[in-house]
Amino acid sequence: MSFPVVLHPTWFRLVPLLLVLTPLSLAGQAEPSGPSLGEVWVGDVLIDGAPPPLAPETITRDERGRATVRAIRLAEPLQVDGILDEEIYRTTPPFGGLVQVAPVAGEPSSERSDIWVMYDDTHMYVACRCWDAAPPEEWVANELRRDSNGLRQNDHFGVMFDTFYDRRSGFMFYSNPLAARADYSVIDEGGPNSDWNPVWEVRTGRFEGGWTIEMAIPFRSLRYRSGPDQVWGFQVRRSIRHKNEWAYLNPVPAFLAGPQALNRVSAAGTLVGLDLPDAGRNLEFKPYVITSTTTDRLQAPTVENRWDGDLGIDVKYGITANLTADLTVNTDFAQVEVDEQQVNLTRFNLFFPEKREFFLEGRGVFDFGRGGAGGGPGARAGDTPFLFYSRRIGLEQGQVVPIDVGGRITGKAGPFGIGLLNIRTGGVGAFGLEPTDFTVVRLKRDVLRSSAIGGMFTRRSMDTSGMGSSRAYGVDGTFSFFQNLRMSSYLARTETENRFGDDRSWQGTVSYEGDLYGGKAEALKVGEDFNPEVGFTRRRDFRKGALSARFSPRPASLASVRKFTWEASLDYFEDGAGRMETREQGGKFDVEFENSDQFTLEGERVLERLANPFPVGRDLILPVGEYRFSGVRAAYQFGSHRRISGTASLRHGGFFDGTLTSLGFSRGRMVVNNHLSVDPGLTVNWLDLPAGELRQVLLRNRVDYAFTPLMFASALLQYNSNDRTFSGNLRFRWEYHPGSEVFLVLTDERDTHPEGIGLRNRALVFKATRLLTF
Repeated sequence: MSFPVVLHPTWFRLVPLLLVLTPLSLAGQAEPSGPSLGEVWVGDVLIDGAPPPLAPETITRDERGRATVRAIRLAEPLQVDGILDEEIYRTTPPFGGLVQVAPVAGEPSSERSDIWVMYDDTHMYVACRCWDAAPPEEWVANELRRDSNGLRQNDHFGVMFDTFYDRRSGFMFYSNPLAARADYSVIDEGGPNSDWNPVWEVRTGRFEGGWTIEMAIPFRSLRYRSGPDQVWGFQVRRSIRHKNEWAYLNPVPAFLAGPQALNRVSAAGTLVGLDLPDAGRNLEFKPYVITSTTTDRLQAPTVENRWDGDLGIDVKYGITANLTADLTVNTDFAQVEVDEQQVNLTRFNLFFPEKREFFLEGRGVFDFGRGGAGGGPGARAGDTPFLFYSRRIGLEQGQVVPIDVGGRITGKAGPFGIGLLNIRTGGVGAFGLEPTDFTVVRLKRDVLRSSAIGGMFTRRSMDTSGMGSSRAYGVDGTFSFFQNLRMSSYLARTETENRFGDDRSWQGTVSYEGDLYGGKAEALKVGEDFNPEVGFTRRRDFRKGALSARFSPRPASLASVRKFTWEASLDYFEDGAGRMETREQGGKFDVEFENSDQFTLEGERVLERLANPFPVGRDLILPVGEYRFSGVRAAYQFGSHRRISGTASLRHGGFFDGTLTSLGFSRGRMVVNNHLSVDPGLTVNWLDLPAGELRQVLLRNRVDYAFTPLMFASALLQYNSNDRTFSGNLRFRWEYHPGSEVFLVLTDERDTHPEGIGLRNRALVFKATRLLTF
């Protein structure tokens, strides 16, 4: 066993930051950064000077249908059992009147919802009597796992709290009739952070006309401003999935027809009547213990059945109500699921999302320029680089690099969003890696009502070449006007040893996302020596211009069709010398049916100029030259609420100087029962080129079994013909106490080549954590 007890310099670097940021944050709490109660804003445009809403009996709505709800103060704690038989439900009238965003935007929900919002000295409570005329066997309720995509595709009820009433960020909670829970947070209306896992409780029940739900959310699980007469932003979402219906308390833009409208914090209603207790300085300790046995025949020398054990701890401290410090010692991520493998038919880098909890928490603060998710599950690489990509820390060439110690401060101080990160990784002699410090500083300021400007700095004390340190820095801005118009831009530069060429990158985008029409224009440039070593670049040395336009009518005369979409796009790339490198022209036709199925037909015409040979696969290399080709792809997506769902696709056409036929089945899911589901995936590529023929097969299957909403087991099995490997990752997770977990993980990878080594590596890991709060 080993457990570091010597304080690393990283800890002392955080001390002056705490001293500076604490008074800054306290001063920033004097004035809320969100809109005042007498103002009504859409994006960054003031459209109304309405008087402040008075505390309603339960709910009031203005002439535009925007809701103001009064929270009910309880004299004693609510018994959370899903029955709704307490006195409060008989003496206080509920509110409802949810409004559809789909299938018919603006129409009342087809089913009644009776809702109560309550609180006492320790908890927020939300309860609903969800009426449903359909018999229970027609409800879509087949998911027990926490935070799963399948849960979002169930019938469910959920809420959003904008606890600082800034119309930008919020905390979301929802559950289905089986009491499976999901929670996530959103910062600046960006990508959702589903790995935010607060402690809270939910219970459900049934009655003659539908189902009931009670939620109890401890105040200590939220960040908020203390004191009397506080005002929060508040939204309710109800999914009646067997009707493919989405309804909200406050009206939302029609183009957000689905679950994503809950993330539009600026469209939420208002919650008043809150006399809130002191938020305190929440302090949490989460120690862990781990033991494992490992075999690795790819190392030199090989490792056979090596036993190991270790200890570590994570600490979380609330500096202020909206600023949190995290410290981690001897960090371990053994419980994290392995990456899903990918087939790469391009000459550019593959992008893998972040899955490690420490880096996912609060990641929205570190978004830069692109408005992406810092490499989290919702992020997409595209061509825009990431200035900060957390997988650069603790991972190198697919191997784990130990994290000795680290610290992070995230949150807001008045109108300023703050993200500070410093991590020290240990050296790995087998890979020639020296101990390295990673530093990230992010500061952005809210401007107008839904916009921000900011800057970022990153540093790596030892770059990947081992020649010295590297740095990256930049400024960015995002601007939102009305509900649909957005603009963003950034300018960034890097400094790396022995790179003296063009080390700059910039981007500007304008997009309009209406329900009927949409479009986007983008200009992007990445220099040949732009090298963010704590970030990610898919390709370098290019300038890109891109245009797209969309037309999406909703035909009233076709009962089976919800929406048609026609879309056209053009991407044009030049290299740093001004020579055209790539031109891609695309067209897409999409039909969304009322039953939530979707049909897509798309085509592309491509011109590619290869300046260097391009290896497509083993022993198959495309020579230098100019290539023109085109292809067509058809796909059918079976609605995600079905017991059997997924997307089947077929692509056929040219590929450089030959042909490519691809068959795929993605996002597949088969629900066996409320506990067991199977998620298959398949990709097969047939390449026929003058240089030779190649077949690539990637087979993936995930099996999940949920014993209860807090205990589940999963298995991820993958076969990759390119790498000639078969791998399995089996995980058992049990939350035996709120915030405390036990994991048992088995990982096995084997060589499938007849002359291969057979077993490549295997590990069996047991890990236990315990959350201690003060």
